[in-house]
Amino acid sequence: MRYVAALALLLFCCASLAGAQVRADRVRVSEAVMQGLLIKKVDPQSLGDAVHVQGVVVLKARIDKAGNVENLEMISGHPMLVTAAIDAVRQWKYKPYSLNGAVVKVETTIRVHFPSKGDSGHSDLKKDGRDN
Repeated sequence: MRYVAALALLLFCCASLAGAQVRADRVRVSEAVMQGLLIKKVDPQSLGDAVHVQGVVVLKARIDKAGNVENLEMISGHPMLVTAAIDAVRQWKYKPYSLNGAVVKVETTIRVHFPSKGDSGHSDLKKDGRDN
């Protein structure tokens, strides 16, 4: 019985190490750092505007070594906004991320904001549009 338990533990450890090695070429980078590397941003076109849906769509993204968005997964957001967010973010382009002199793939979080139709996104503007 001990032999079986030891073998199971060994297999579990080996599987864990193998999983870690698969991701050796990819690093997790904060959303703020990746925003600084963003060189092309396409704003989403939303069907939500017609029905006055607003909110934030949160996506998990994988960025390839060339800075292209290669994979997106929805984490949260209104269903009417998700498709527009994904369509827009697929067109984004980043500067390649370098770690210790080597360009690597990146995993990050992206938030796509859908303000209300009349919201300019600037809280420092008066209602008449003039600066404070």
